[in-house]
Amino acid sequence: MTQRPTIGFPHMNKESGEKRAFLPDFIQYLSSFADVFLAEGYGSRIGFSFDDYCQGNPNVVEVERKEAFSKDYIIILRSPAEAEFDFIPKGACLISMLHFPTRPNRVQMLNRRSIHAISLDSIIDDYNLRLVENMRAVAWNGIEAAFDILERRWQGLPRTPTDPIRVLILGTGMVGKHAIEAATKFGNVERNTRYIEQNGPGSVAVSVGRNMTEDPVKMEALFRQADILVDATQRRDSGKPVVPNAWIAWLPEHAVVVDLAVDPYLLDADPPTVRGIEGIPQGNLDKYIFEPQDPEWEQTVPSSVPSSHRRTSVTCYSWPGIYPEACMAHYARQMHPLMEVLLAKGYSGISFEGGYFERALCRAKLPSN
Repeated sequence: MTQRPTIGFPHMNKESGEKRAFLPDFIQYLSSFADVFLAEGYGSRIGFSFDDYCQGNPNVVEVERKEAFSKDYIIILRSPAEAEFDFIPKGACLISMLHFPTRPNRVQMLNRRSIHAISLDSIIDDYNLRLVENMRAVAWNGIEAAFDILERRWQGLPRTPTDPIRVLILGTGMVGKHAIEAATKFGNVERNTRYIEQNGPGSVAVSVGRNMTEDPVKMEALFRQADILVDATQRRDSGKPVVPNAWIAWLPEHAVVVDLAVDPYLLDADPPTVRGIEGIPQGNLDKYIFEPQDPEWEQTVPSSVPSSHRRTSVTCYSWPGIYPEACMAHYARQMHPLMEVLLAKGYSGISFEGGYFERALCRAKLPSN
């Protein structure tokens, strides 16, 4: 009899606002193919107990968090902290949002420790489309936060009966497309319905790509009209910002900057990575709104990065986590067929000669040194 694979689910030791955990239905589904080990307290931040996960199933077991890292497969949405990689044995497979292209040091560390890995954000199909993503939530949650600020600032969004809110969106990829819809609906369908009933002036979304963003003259004209500036870009050169900090001075004082790209500052990496909008902080689920005079600006932006020009900024490393249960239900639906293939064939068994989901998994495997 072939031994069943084991899957560990450590909870994330991130900021207190990070409440995401996979839901009981997904755990029960995986238990058909593997023995599942949940870290003590898994899912408790969103109101689930171990009994909710176990449901009397002997294939679902509760263990200490460190032990959850010791299984054949380890599933954790955000990458573990560096010290936690010590808990993962050689040959085990880490499944997480690992962001290989912008985390070269992480790739080197995984290879050095002989840990296999599947990066959820790198699982793409034959047409270069991501199969595990929540781009809609990234766009809607970030833009909702911006409209919340303007609504509070103006005690209702319309400044005058005929003056619409103007949203400038940089980037026309998947996040940018969702951002257009979110921006034209005030970031929230309920709010949009309310303003339609009030005969409000609405909002106007303008989206631009690389053929515009590299032209300062054209961009200045657009910036001076923008109430909300959105970065939804996917850059070819991570070491060069799309918006130099000096351009922020063109925005009206009341404008809100929305960071949906959420690239980090990795100035020591080779190549280095900077934010798409130069000089803005990087927030998280504990704090994602930064006013211009916020003292944390200095704490989160490297001193070598220009940041003197500032506007209220909303930026969050994990925008989908604003609504944790909806987020995790979404990811689970996408992961069902992928996990079935991976557990059946094993990390070393998947190849580009396989089926649709197998090929997608292959593209997400850890790059070798």
